[in-house]
Amino acid sequence: MSSTRRAVRRRVLTMLVAGAAAIGAVLGFSTPAFAVSQSSAASQFRAAGVTWSSSGGCTNRNQSNCTSFEGIRQATIDGVITFKRISGCAINITGGTETGHASGTYSHWNGYKVDVGMTTCVTNYIKGHYTYVGYISGWGYQYKAPSGNLYTDEGNHWDILYYTCGC
Repeated sequence: MSSTRRAVRRRVLTMLVAGAAAIGAVLGFSTPAFAVSQSSAASQFRAAGVTWSSSGGCTNRNQSNCTSFEGIRQATIDGVITFKRISGCAINITGGTETGHASGTYSHWNGYKVDVGMTTCVTNYIKGHYTYVGYISGWGYQYKAPSGNLYTDEGNHWDILYYTCGC
């Protein structure tokens, strides 16, 4: 298959997934369980002004020094974009679905979590608007949003769990 044909096929699949999510939202169906492709997630983040970076300058899901969005949940993407909008903060994602994070059902690998860079704006918003849950030994200080999402201060970044299912 030619590279042009692969690119067209990938774009059509991305549009189908995005279209299904949009139709589901209009009809009131829950669609957050959709696993989204790297290109679709990157496109949505870019359009919302969300940036991302990695120490390896890459997006390979199987390399721990990359920042990948392959397999991220649509609800997680929506959560990051909503957080950016309501907080008014610049958001830089430093960890996504790549290998190297803790395992579990609600994990980075399964698309439920992202790491974002720790800035004064992000920290002040979380501490000023969300409920302090406590210190989680081995993890950090945790805050809970009214939505149920969990924000954990891991020292040099915020680990965010977009737990809300919408199922």
